[in-house]
Amino acid sequence: MARTNPLGFLQQVRAEAAKVVWPNRQETLVSTVMVLIMIAVASLFFMAADQIISFFVGLLLNLG
Repeated sequence: MARTNPLGFLQQVRAEAAKVVWPNRQETLVSTVMVLIMIAVASLFFMAADQIISFFVGLLLNLG
C-alpha cells in the first residue's frame, strides 16, 4: 500500500472536492418535495398494512 504524506493527501482531497457538482436551489427543492411525497406514501401504506394485519390478528384471537 502506497503511503502519502499529509501535504499530498490534503492536495488530493482538495482536487477531489473541486470535482464535486453541487445541486442548485431548484434541484434541491424538487428532491426535497419528492422525498416528502414518498414519506407520505410510505406512511399511508404502512398504516394501512398495520390496520389490516391488526384486524386479522383480532379475528384470530377472538375465535378462541
